[in-house]
This record gives sequence, C-alpha cells and structure tokens, in this order.
Amino acid sequence: MPSNKPLFLSIAAKGKTANLEEIMLSKNERSRVKTLHTQKGRETAQLFIAEGVKLVSEIMRSNPGSIQCLYASQEFMGAMDLSGIHHVVVDQDELAAISTQQHPNQVLAVCHYFKNKTSSFQPQQQVAFYLDDIRDPGNLGTMMRVSDWFGMTTLFCSPTSCDWYNPKVIQSTMGAFLRVTVVYEELSALTKQFPNMPVYGAVLNGADVYSTPLTPGLLVIGNEAHGISQNNLQLVSHPLTIPAHTNNGTESLNAAMAAGIMASEFFRQLR
Repeated sequence: MPSNKPLFLSIAAKGKTANLEEIMLSKNERSRVKTLHTQKGRETAQLFIAEGVKLVSEIMRSNPGSIQCLYASQEFMGAMDLSGIHHVVVDQDELAAISTQQHPNQVLAVCHYFKNKTSSFQPQQQVAFYLDDIRDPGNLGTMMRVSDWFGMTTLFCSPTSCDWYNPKVIQSTMGAFLRVTVVYEELSALTKQFPNMPVYGAVLNGADVYSTPLTPGLLVIGNEAHGISQNNLQLVSHPLTIPAHTNNGTESLNAAMAAGIMASEFFRQLR
C-alpha cells in the first residue's frame, strides 16, 4: 500500500510561497529520490523519475501538474518557466548522485503516478498491442513509442511484464508515455471482456502478415526469449509471421522490431 507520508516536504511546510527554489540537495532528499530507482520504492511513494532536457520539457508542457519536484542545473532553470513548480538547483555531482543514467543531462523530475488515465480501447475500431511477459525495459518503452507513432492509444501488458514506470522504460518512450495508456491485464480476461475480438499473434509459423487481410483487434507480442506463452497462444485466433528473405541463420526478430513491422502493416491496411 502507498505510504501516506509525502516523499518530500511540501513548499508550504518549508515556509515557501508559490515557486521559490531550494538551493541545495539534502542527504535525506537524495536518499528519497534514490528509492524511486526500484519498483518497490516507486509503488510505495506512487512516484516515478523522468530525466533529460527533452523529456522533462515535454512533461512541463503537456502535464506540469504531474511534477512533484524538479532537480536541475542553473542553466536549465534559467531557460524555463517554472511557475508553480517546486524545484531544487543542483550541480552536476548532485544530479549524478540521484540519476539513473551514466551521463545525466541537466534535469531530473520526480512525478506522480498517473491516476486518471483510462483505456478507451474499442476492438471493433482500433488495434492495440498485448505484450506477453515482456521483461526488457527498452523493448517495452520502444513498443510504447511504436504505439504512439501509429495512433494506438492503449497498450495492454501481462501482469508479469516490466513495470512501465521503470526509468529505462520512461526514457526509451521519448515522451510517448504521456499519450499512451498502459493496462496490465490477463489476456484471458480481455478475451472474455471482448468475446468477438480478433486476437492476432506474432509467431514464427503463421500466415504472412503482408498477404493476410487485417482487421482491428489485439496483436500479441511474446516474451523476448520464449515467445507467446502456451496459455496465451491458445487464445490467438490469427497467428501471423513476418516472412524472412532467406533462411540464413537468424532465428527471430527482436520483439520491439517485430512489433513495429506488424504495426506498420496494420496501419497500412486499416488507415
């Protein structure tokens, strides 16, 4: 259960007015930010980390209310309108101490979990990915980015898939997490909710995706090492494959790469 204790003291509690900055990073605050590097810490605090000038600038433009606190260089602070945003000026060493990156870039934002995002998925009209036990944060973030590119506003994940608030996922989405709603659900529950929904599956031995007439529905992408689980494979009504040019020894495509190719074909046929 989330803790009722705030991760950081509020501005009012510190005797601040609207957006007065802090000028040093305390040891306790550093420790609290670093707890967000772990899934347990994020879930307890209901907070996550976003880093880098481009990503944080996009959050400030599109959803500034989600930001609990910014930790940034004086250079970043001087270039941005920080009205109403609690912020702490840090030097490069302080930023490195709380960052998840090897080479942090000017700013780290601590943001609230998105409580008000709900799925509007309509299987008769839309296509969505279902990610079956996707464990690699980079793959999950890339597939969220692919979803955003092709207008797929909902992304379904199995409960065993990677936590999408993982900093590596957030970073690799390049801002797509602001526009794509992620829902963790068993595939069996979705097929019961939408009983007539076509369930496509990316497999090695299926129908050629380029010559198969495609319709709206769910596209299942399997685990990086093992593919679609046996339980979920039984729920796939339309197995699809991406044909290779020749059988030259490459066994399969990267999960995110396969997702991108298939999403492109769905988009081509259905737009």
